[in-house]
Amino acid sequence: MKQHSLDQVIIVFFLIALISTGACQADEPDITAETVPVTLEQDGEGPFSIYRDGEPYFIKGAGGSSRLDLLVRSGGNSIRTWRTRDADRILDEAHERGLTVMLGVWLQHERHGFDYDDEEAVTRQKEEVRDKILRYRDHPALLAWGLGNEVDLMYTNTRVWHAVEDIAQMVKELDPNHLVTTVVAGINEEKVRLIKEKVPSIDFLSINTYAGLDNLPQRVRETGWNRPYAVTEWGPTGHWQIDRTEWDVPIEQTSTEKSQVYRSRYQNSILADSALCLGSYTFLWGQKQETTPTWYGMFLETGEITEVVDAMHYNWTGEWPEERAPSIRNFTIEGKTAHDNIYLDAGRSYMAAVEGIHPHGQSFEVRWEFLPESTDIGAGGDPEKRPETIHGLEITQNGGNLEFRAPEIPGPYRLFTYLVTDQNRAAVANIPFYVREN
Repeated sequence: MKQHSLDQVIIVFFLIALISTGACQADEPDITAETVPVTLEQDGEGPFSIYRDGEPYFIKGAGGSSRLDLLVRSGGNSIRTWRTRDADRILDEAHERGLTVMLGVWLQHERHGFDYDDEEAVTRQKEEVRDKILRYRDHPALLAWGLGNEVDLMYTNTRVWHAVEDIAQMVKELDPNHLVTTVVAGINEEKVRLIKEKVPSIDFLSINTYAGLDNLPQRVRETGWNRPYAVTEWGPTGHWQIDRTEWDVPIEQTSTEKSQVYRSRYQNSILADSALCLGSYTFLWGQKQETTPTWYGMFLETGEITEVVDAMHYNWTGEWPEERAPSIRNFTIEGKTAHDNIYLDAGRSYMAAVEGIHPHGQSFEVRWEFLPESTDIGAGGDPEKRPETIHGLEITQNGGNLEFRAPEIPGPYRLFTYLVTDQNRAAVANIPFYVREN
């Protein structure tokens, strides 16, 4: 009788434990039993392809984890993260929408103070990665593990590649069902040599590149890389690659110009390299401050969808979305463009004008914003502080024309214009200008 009672107590405690973990809840299935295998295969001596659950899978991805419903409607099929922060939610939300995830596993950078000669620190990092692999390896949304992001940026110690290889070997042992890659900043002969020699366990190479995407297929082969690769960050021309003013600040492309390069680079480089390229993740399916608040984000800070998203919709589906963003035809201060090195006198009045068009003839509101030139410029996507908006400079606005007063304090500034429709679509541009003392 006592033994029978003890068994009953054990069963009760077991049921309580199941309920507390959600195992008995019908609306929370156990996803660990639903692992979707991913493999990399080559057609004889021909092209490489990813296969997911036995079916060919070309990555139509974006970097970021927000606005996933829009990504699906735009024809995307995958997202990329840089870390495992909030990975449970991200993986679950991706899975609910039929998306996959290249899950980033952050590896420390030499430029941030990490020492890859410190064996204890390297071992500790590897064990931290082990915990992440064990936690997420069975999730059905998982496509690949992205080991590190640009650990080669401004580095000197090539022992980092030994650490990456050691981790890659471990990941393949712990999770044979998914692919493993490492993400590098651009590509050159020396980097390829080191990776081929020291990191043979990765399934493919992931390359972050911007203007370099224009000739990437050729460049990949010139460096000696003959294995598959994915483009894991790409988009507008980078702020370090573009024309600069006389006072040495970069001139940002308009959203219309960005839309054009998103289309041309996708068609002429990513789709064109059917032999080695496994697909791509465009940057950034979100918004961030990097040089300006609009350089890399595909959405405005206030949530509007820019015409770059329209371009990706076309890239992924072959059709334009039903709702479209406006485009910018011309944007000037005193008749001069961003490339004309505009100098203004402090406190004096000037005229700015923007000319826009909507492909469906819809109306749009024109908004303006003045910012001082950012002085918080990081590297490799490090966090930056957004400059504070300058208020009170606008004198009169009439549609796409603005009379404004130049700031009183000399120095570099930017005037931003936003063309926004009632359907939450937008075009954006900015002009750098320099205020001189009277």
